[in-house]
Amino acid sequence: MVDGLNFKEFVSFLSTFSARASLQQKIEFIFKVYDIDGKGKVSFKDLVEVLRDLTGSSMSEQQREQVLTKVLEEAGYTRDSTLSLEDFVTIIDHPGLKMEVEVPID
Repeated sequence: MVDGLNFKEFVSFLSTFSARASLQQKIEFIFKVYDIDGKGKVSFKDLVEVLRDLTGSSMSEQQREQVLTKVLEEAGYTRDSTLSLEDFVTIIDHPGLKMEVEVPID
């Protein structure tokens, strides 16, 4: 995601983590992280790939797929859905889903 950035783009990237960044800016950034192929839509495959990167060997591929399928279904989507930014926001805003992002600084 940060390969090939010039300084201005890098500063913009870092500003997303600022306390002054709006919620919309943060959501758009997270959406771009999940949109692995950069097509403006997040597929089930994209979700699995990001979850794989986040969980490493602590979850099996089957467990990842089960978790993501359940999250999508609870928000009214299916594995076959491709999520726009608006859809992504709907899932993030789902009352039963808590999303936390930690950025290591050391």
